[in-house]
Amino acid sequence: MRGLKDKVALVTGAGSGIGLAIAKRLGAEGMQVGVLDINAEAANQAVAQIRAAGGRADAQVCDITSYESVQQAVSAIESRLGPTWALVNNAGWDKPIPFLKTTPDFWQKVVTINYMGPLQMTHAVAQGMVARGGGRIIFIASDAGRVGSTGEVVYSGTKGATIAFAKALARELARKQVTLNCVCPGPTNTPAMDAFVGTGEEGQKIRDAMVRSVPLGRIGEADDYPGLVAFLASEDAAFMTGQTISVSGGLTMHG
Repeated sequence: MRGLKDKVALVTGAGSGIGLAIAKRLGAEGMQVGVLDINAEAANQAVAQIRAAGGRADAQVCDITSYESVQQAVSAIESRLGPTWALVNNAGWDKPIPFLKTTPDFWQKVVTINYMGPLQMTHAVAQGMVARGGGRIIFIASDAGRVGSTGEVVYSGTKGATIAFAKALARELARKQVTLNCVCPGPTNTPAMDAFVGTGEEGQKIRDAMVRSVPLGRIGEADDYPGLVAFLASEDAAFMTGQTISVSGGLTMHG
């Protein structure tokens, strides 16, 4: 992709799953990758993988639910790698529970991680982008935020809010050449999916049902998304902002 070499990208939740796949791809594109994760061991292992493939990366522990932690992490990683060109808001969490069986504590956790976390990261990073006159912010949202998902009512709400937030801020920052776009994965085979549906017979039944619902005949893999993220971070996407793109094997088709 054009315009990525040597620029700095921060990826939240980059220690595993989709975040790890994105971090590895951006490293392969020649970017310097700031691997942010609440799990220090996972972050360091991700950095080791990127470096082993010839890329450049550095790790920083970051709890996106704490604005103080976010500010410290951004400051620390930028002091080592340089100013951020691209921020990938990937970190998230959910647990399948029918809404009427959920509690306020659960709502708070889902909202804080999936909505407030990306807001706090964006607030901490976008100010520098505006001052420098350019940057890319990419949200890993979800098709749950576009069409809803049974058992993920609160999560769906946070992802819908994230999509709306990205569109609104895209309008505010457009004249500063800072773009914001959302990538919406469908069901994906990641450690988070294992935690979500379980690994036993019942979990396999849920997976099989997911596969039957996808026109391309499979659920997503972590490597299905990094190419689009790299594109949105590049000069090739300089005229795209405020967009929401589904990558779901045809499960959702928006015109």
